[in-house]
Parts: sequence; structure tokens; C-alpha cells
Amino acid sequence: MNDPAGEKLDVVIVGGGMIVHDQILPSIYHLQRTGLVGTIKICEQRSAPLRALAEEPRFGEAFPGQTFEPFPALEEPPEEIHPDLFEQVAAALPPHNLVVTAVPDHVHDRVIRTALKHDQHVLTVKPLVPTYAEATVIERTARDRGLLVGVEYHKRFDRRSLDARGQYRAGRFGEFRCGEAKMIEPYYYRRSNFQNWFTKENSDPFTYVGCHYVDLVYFITGLRPVEVSVRGVEGTFPNGNVGYMWSAGRVVWENGAVLSVTDGLGYPDEAAGTNDQCLVMYCEGDDCGAILKHDDQFRGVSHGYVDRDAGAAFRYVSPDYFRLVPWQGDGLRPVGYGFESIEAIVQAAAEVNAVAAGLHGDEALSARQAALGKIDDRGLLATPANSQINELVTEAARLSIARNGVAVAIEYGGERPRVAACGFAQ
Repeated sequence: MNDPAGEKLDVVIVGGGMIVHDQILPSIYHLQRTGLVGTIKICEQRSAPLRALAEEPRFGEAFPGQTFEPFPALEEPPEEIHPDLFEQVAAALPPHNLVVTAVPDHVHDRVIRTALKHDQHVLTVKPLVPTYAEATVIERTARDRGLLVGVEYHKRFDRRSLDARGQYRAGRFGEFRCGEAKMIEPYYYRRSNFQNWFTKENSDPFTYVGCHYVDLVYFITGLRPVEVSVRGVEGTFPNGNVGYMWSAGRVVWENGAVLSVTDGLGYPDEAAGTNDQCLVMYCEGDDCGAILKHDDQFRGVSHGYVDRDAGAAFRYVSPDYFRLVPWQGDGLRPVGYGFESIEAIVQAAAEVNAVAAGLHGDEALSARQAALGKIDDRGLLATPANSQINELVTEAARLSIARNGVAVAIEYGGERPRVAACGFAQ
């Protein structure tokens, strides 16, 4: 690929787990079908997850004739491990294409920096990286090379979130003062690949899924968090690894508002949900109260099935997040904010390339950097430059949960923001 306007983006997806199956790959397949994406390669450490993706019947129905190039090959013995294969595939990709990071949280930094080293745009699942210092290195590297790094906080593209942002910033809710958020994921996560990496030293429910709602309050209000405390509840995975199965967090914002955040891996597999998630924000006007309430678990759609293919006979259904539905073309197409979030990041990467079409050297770089600056300033896509409060909160939360819920301050004064555990030497 040589950067001219109209060129398709070749895509390398690093990771082949649940989020790739449920959201990323079907989204990229559709963007390939509509002409935005060219070739698709997927890298994993083992062949088994790639074989599961390649043989998924739903993909054959939805995207007839489409496939991806697997690394390692599907014929590779499933017990063979290829931990560095993604580096070779990223290195072979011509500059200014796209690497998708869909690996466990603590591996993000390595994959993203490898992609940037080879001049690739990046789409990464949230959170970006565990620390603010890592985020600043990524921000600087991406800016210097004129590359987009988009963090896939898909709740930003939920229409109710976009509407809330516009209404709040127009003053219609007054000022946020107190609220609560919740995201309880299914119990079966404990039996999945989570048990191999979702351990105490790597992650916890607050930083893994609670980050969605911390980001969303920031996205809606523009307020910055100034203090975080998280208490974890430990448990043991089926393979014997110990992790935080539950967490209770509190985030204090710069105007004094408080958000309670409850997260966990324990929603009943047989329940209707398939998870439990919501956001409530209580606000104040001059002489009245206001409320913003999103029930994200139940979107007003219930299905009772004659089979148990969905995991239970009765389910609440959320077509707003991600569904494959009939359309005028062949197969099925993805709809919902899960798809629209990925589409927006891929489109933004293509637009950054397009502004430099026909330019060379420093002139092309300056054009890309100007386009990236506009994306940062608009604030709809989460980038390392405009959403670093998330890395500060993640860093503070990890420090807090390791110390049984001690309050950790986020300080914005001085040359750069920092986190500091109250009453403890750093």
C-alpha cells in the first residue's frame, strides 16, 4: 500500500479470542465487503483459536466467500506456541495499514509499540495500557510518525451516549454530582481463556470492564477524575489461578462528584441478561435535580426460544450493541454501536492516509499530523492524546486494589499528571 486516497487498508488482527469472534472479525469482514478493508490476517500464539474462527458456521452464512489468512497455519499442531509470530507479520505489512490489538490487557503495550515501529495505524481494545507512562510513549511515538491509535471504547458510539454528551454539554442536566455504574459479566468467563491471564497481577473487573463507564462519564461530562479507590474480592479459577472475581470502586471527579462502580465475573449463565450493566448519574441545576439513567442490560427486547443455542431459553436481547441482520446484500451485515465504533476508527485511519495522498516526506507527515490533531480535538474517538484519564484511572485502580482499597489521588499539576497513594511512599 502506498498511501494514495481510496486505497484499502490491509488489516492484521493480533489475537483470536472472544472479542475477535463476537465483534472485531465480523466488523472487519463487512468493511472488507464494502471496500474499506483489503486483506485480513489474524495472528495467534496457537492454531486452535484460528481454526475455530475459520470454521465458525455463522461467518460462512453472514460473509459468504470471505476468509482470512491465519498465522500460524491452521494445520499447525495445536500444542505448538508462536509467541513472537505477530512481530513478523506486522513487519511484513507495508506502512500505513492497520494492526488490531485484541490481546490481554498487560500485552497491549508490546503489540502496539511493535505496530508503531513498523509505521502501522492501530485499533486496540480497551484499556489502552496499564499506566500513564506507557500511554505517553505511545502518544509521542504515534504523533511523531503520523499514525492513528484508536482505543475501542464502543459505548461512546451508543446513540444514547452520544445524545447524553450533547445534552449534558448544552447544560440540560446541570452538573453531575453523584452516580453509580455496574457491569457484571457472565460466570462462564471463569471457565474461558480468562483463567490463563485474568490473574491478580494482570487485571481486575474494575480496570477490565468498569473502565467503560469511567470513560463514559468523562466522555459525557468532560470532567476529569481526581481520586480512585478499588477493593477486590478474590477467587480461584478452575485451573487454580487466583484472580479478582469482583470489585467495588469509587471515582471522585474534579468537581467533587462521586461515581460508585461495581464489577465482576459472576452474572448467572442461566439468567436472562447475559450480563448486568447500567449507568445512573444524578445531577443538580440551580434549584432542581436532574437524572441521566441508562439501563444497558435490557433494551426493551425479550426472546423466548424453542432451543438453547443462546445459552438459555429466555434472553434479554440487545440489538443496539452488535447483531448480524439481513440486508440488501449477500449474507448478513453487522449493526450496532459495536460495529460503528470499529468502523469509525478504520475510517479515521483511512482519512489520515488520504490527506497525505500525493505528498512525500515531511509534507506528508505534517498533513497526517494535522489530521490526527483534528481527531484528538473532536474527542469522539478515544486516542492516547485525548483520553489519558483512562490510563491514570487504571494505574490508580491497580495501585489501590493491591493495597485493599486505599485511596489513590490523580494529580494534574506540574509538568505531567501522576498518581499518588494517599499516606504511602511511592
